[in-house]
Amino acid sequence: MKLKDNKWILLITLSLIWGSSFILMKRGLVGLNPYQLGSLRIIFAAIFLFTVGFKSLAKIPVIKWKFIVLTSFLGTFLPVFLFAYAQTGIKSSVSGILNSLTPLYTMILGALAFGFSFRRNQITGVVLGLSGCFILVVNGNSAHGQNNYFCTTLVVVATICYALNVNLIKKYLSDISPLSITTGNFAVLLIPAIIILFSTGFTNVMTQTAVQHSALFVIVLGMLGTGVANILYFQLVQITSPLTASSVTYFIPIVAMSWGILDGEMLNPLQFLGAFVILIGVYLATRK
Repeated sequence: MKLKDNKWILLITLSLIWGSSFILMKRGLVGLNPYQLGSLRIIFAAIFLFTVGFKSLAKIPVIKWKFIVLTSFLGTFLPVFLFAYAQTGIKSSVSGILNSLTPLYTMILGALAFGFSFRRNQITGVVLGLSGCFILVVNGNSAHGQNNYFCTTLVVVATICYALNVNLIKKYLSDISPLSITTGNFAVLLIPAIIILFSTGFTNVMTQTAVQHSALFVIVLGMLGTGVANILYFQLVQITSPLTASSVTYFIPIVAMSWGILDGEMLNPLQFLGAFVILIGVYLATRK
C-alpha cells in the first residue's frame, strides 16, 4: 500500500477513535471523579501496551529516554487529567471541537521553538481559529456559568501540550518505532497513575455498581482511545509532518458532535458558528 494511502487510513481511523473518546469520558465520569478516570485510563492503556509492546522498550536508546519522559507527560499525562476535569463543566461535543485548536498551536510553537516559518494564510487561520474559540466559549457560558471558562481553559492548555508533544516527537524521536515510543511513555506514567488512583479513595468505592460500569467505558478509552490511538498517531507523525498529523483534529469534532447529538447534547446557533469558524481557521493554518 502506498504511503499516501496509509496516511489517509491513519487519519480516518484516528478521527473515529479520538472523536469517540469524549463521549467515553462523559460516561466514565458518571461513577468516577476526573482523577480516577485519568488514572484508570493510563493504567488500562499501560496494561494493553505492555502486553503487545514490552519487548520494544529495549529498542529505545538510553539517550532518548529523556525525550520519552518529556513526551509522556506532555502528550498523555497532563492532557488526560485536563480533559477529564474539563468535561465536568462543558459538553463532550464542545470539548471535541476545542481539541481542533491543536494544529494552530502546533504551527505557532513550531515556528517559535522549532524553526518553522509562517505564511500569510496561516496567520489568518490562527486569528480565525482563536476567534471561533472565543465565540464558542462565550456562548456556552450561559448554560454552564463561570466554570465553563475554567474548563475551557483546561482544554486549551491540553491542546498546547499536544502541540509541544508532536513537535518534540518529530524532531527527537523520528528514528524510534511508534510502538516503542508509546510503550515507553506508559512505562513512565504507570507508577504515578497508580499513586494518584489510590490517593483518591478508589478502594472504598470500587465495588459500587456505578463505578464498575463507568470503569468499563474507561477500559475501552484506555486501550483503544489511548493505547492503540497513540501508536497510530506516532506512526502518522513519522510518515508525514507535525502539522499534517495534527490535522486529524479536523475530523474529531464531527465525530464528537455526532456522539453528543445522539446523547442529547445540542449546541446553540452561535456555538455552531464558533465551531465552523474554528474549522475554517484550522484549514487555512494547515493548508500548504
